[in-house]
Amino acid sequence: MLIRSWDRGDQAEWREWLAAGRDFGLLAANGAPGDGPVLVPTHFLLDPDAGEILLHLAAPNPIWVALRADPQVTLSVTDDYVFAPGHWRGEPGTPTSYYASVQFACTAEIVEDAAGKAAILNRQLAHFQPETPEVRVVPGAEPFGPLLTGLRGLRLTVREVRAKFKYDDKKPATEQFAIAGLLAERGQGLDQGARAQLLRRNARRAGAPSSGRAGRAEHSEPSATRPGGCPAG
Repeated sequence: MLIRSWDRGDQAEWREWLAAGRDFGLLAANGAPGDGPVLVPTHFLLDPDAGEILLHLAAPNPIWVALRADPQVTLSVTDDYVFAPGHWRGEPGTPTSYYASVQFACTAEIVEDAAGKAAILNRQLAHFQPETPEVRVVPGAEPFGPLLTGLRGLRLTVREVRAKFKYDDKKPATEQFAIAGLLAERGQGLDQGARAQLLRRNARRAGAPSSGRAGRAEHSEPSATRPGGCPAG
């Protein structure tokens, strides 16, 4: 995705944005020539310190064939998106989209052994279902162990993170505040989330304390990475 200098987000920003409950994305793998990419909506577990993403999918999923041919994938997460009408934005009155999006460029490793799959599932359960710590997967043991043959695990090693927070940061603060007011007045769909991101980005630019849900920005040039795959900041 294209990331302008004013839309770019840093490591702390995208980590906070994702940690606010954004753990569902779109996994894209290269399909066979002429078939187009394979796209899979999925929950995932991000371990930013280890530079990896864990998930599981059903064994019949068509993505496995694609991954064996090419393990390079992208996981994309997008939220807080709205349409901003042209008459909200002053001259020349061009409409635009506001959104936050984080993309992970990764190398995929398929996990097929029972112990490895159980480990991934248990980490996901601890994250998504912490209220039931007694529910865990043990290979070969009822009730979930026998079901492991019906799925495969996936470990994604993060090579690069691209983060974009597109909320008219290039415009004067007065215009941003006016648009924030119009979003509050309209109050539809994801307007409140987008408004929070717009105000947070504005406060961040001004060096003031921010409030609302954290967001991220994207950039047009590759971000620096450190061992483990996440940006050096």
